[in-house]
Amino acid sequence: MHHFDEIYTMAANRHGGPDALQAKLSKPKSVAELAALPDDRWLSIITKCVFQAGFNWKVIENKWDGFETAFDGFDVGRCAFMDDEKFDALLQDTRIVRNGTKIAAVRDNAAFLLELRQEGGVGQVLGGWPSTDFVGLLAMLGKRGSRLGGASAQYAMRFARRDSFILSRDVTARLIAEGVIDKAPSSKKAMAAVQDAFNTWMDQSGRSLTEISRVLAMSL
Repeated sequence: MHHFDEIYTMAANRHGGPDALQAKLSKPKSVAELAALPDDRWLSIITKCVFQAGFNWKVIENKWDGFETAFDGFDVGRCAFMDDEKFDALLQDTRIVRNGTKIAAVRDNAAFLLELRQEGGVGQVLGGWPSTDFVGLLAMLGKRGSRLGGASAQYAMRFARRDSFILSRDVTARLIAEGVIDKAPSSKKAMAAVQDAFNTWMDQSGRSLTEISRVLAMSL
């Protein structure tokens, strides 16, 4: 496995040099900033990623104002206690993508966020989870959330600007080239190997998961 400095050089050579590459990197929000992010914004971000999965992202983006209105600004309490009348109305609401399974996921994820409120706070739990165990956070989201397995949880955390990696095709290809994994990771063992590699690169560079993930993607 290459030292992170070597991978950074590979990426820099492909993207106009070290300064040009650095300009393309962004840092995640601090734990304090994430703790202050309102619960409705967490639910909004999670919902957008759930609806984008397997769908045209541009369509979801163009309809997003309608989603915000239809789901009452993603008020967590109102979404969690959505009754059948509200659910049926949403199934007919042209302001959103009328997918019953994903509409139900909004209700389920709102209920999940209410649980996190009782466990220290949504932002505190999701934002304060150690980056050295990001795969543990993903596993928790996949188990307790609705439709938050695979890439949806990764994108949700990135869009919330929590420190995160995204196992995109390019990132996965770099991890394979580095001998970390031999195919797209799906098992606990493979995900643990991915986390170990990112932890090593964090130690070597002092950079965040977010920055490292982007550099890996741009190194190919």
